[in-house]
Amino acid sequence: MTVHAVSKPLAGRVAVITGASSGIGEATAEHLAGLGATVVVLARRADRLRDLVTRIEKDGGTALALAADVTDAAAVQAAADRVQAELGGADLLFNNAGVMLPAPVEERATEQWQQQIDLNITGLMNVIGAFTPQLVAAAAERGVADLINTSSIAAQNIFPTFAVYSGTKAYVSHLSRHLRAELGPKNVRVSALEPGIVGTELQSHVTDVGALEWLDGSRQAMEWLTADDIAQAVGFVASQPPRVNFQQLTIMPTAQTS
Repeated sequence: MTVHAVSKPLAGRVAVITGASSGIGEATAEHLAGLGATVVVLARRADRLRDLVTRIEKDGGTALALAADVTDAAAVQAAADRVQAELGGADLLFNNAGVMLPAPVEERATEQWQQQIDLNITGLMNVIGAFTPQLVAAAAERGVADLINTSSIAAQNIFPTFAVYSGTKAYVSHLSRHLRAELGPKNVRVSALEPGIVGTELQSHVTDVGALEWLDGSRQAMEWLTADDIAQAVGFVASQPPRVNFQQLTIMPTAQTS
C-alpha cells in the first residue's frame, strides 16, 4: 500500500454532507476533505458554507457548497442533480441534518414536534430519495458506496421530555437497518451512528427549562464528545475495505452511562 493511499484513503470519492454549516456536519466535511474526498456541503446557511469551503480549499481540499433546506424535496433534488452534473454523482452520503427540541409532552409543543419530524425524518428521507440512485450507481461501478445516517443514543435509551426527538432518532436507526438489507446486496453500505451527548449548536436550540437544567448538569458532570470525535468516526467507517459494514456505531462520552 502506498503512503498516498494511507494518508488519503478517500481520494477519488465524492462525499455529500448535510447539516454542514455547523457542528458535526462542519467537522466531518473538513475531516473527509483531509482524507482526500471531494466534499459537497449542504445546509441552509449559504454564508457559513462559503466560509467552510474557503477553509477546506485553503487546506488543499476540494469542496462545493450547495445551499438548500432538506425539508424542501425539490431543492434537495436540484442539489443532487448538480452533484451528478458537476461531479459525476456521490458515492458517500453523510445524512446529518437534525434538530433537538425536548419538552414535556403535556405542554403540547406541537410546532416543535412538527419541526423535529419535518427535519429529522422527512428531511432525512428527502436526502435519501435524491441521492440513493447515485450511491447505487457508484457502488456498481467501483464496488462500494456509503450511506451514513446520524441517529442518537436516544434511539435506544430513555430520556424524559425527549420523547419526540428520541422517536425520530429511533426511526433513523430502524430505517438504517432496513436500508442495509435492501442496499447491502448492491454494495451500498448503510450505517447508523448513535452518539451520546456531543457539544454542538444543537443544545442552543433547546428552550425547555427542565431540559436546559439537565443539559447544564450533564456538562458539569462529564466531558462531552466533540464534533471532531464524530467526524473521526465517519472517516473511519467510510475508509474500511468494501467488505466491512459497521451497521450501527454507538459513540459515548466515557462518563455517560445512559
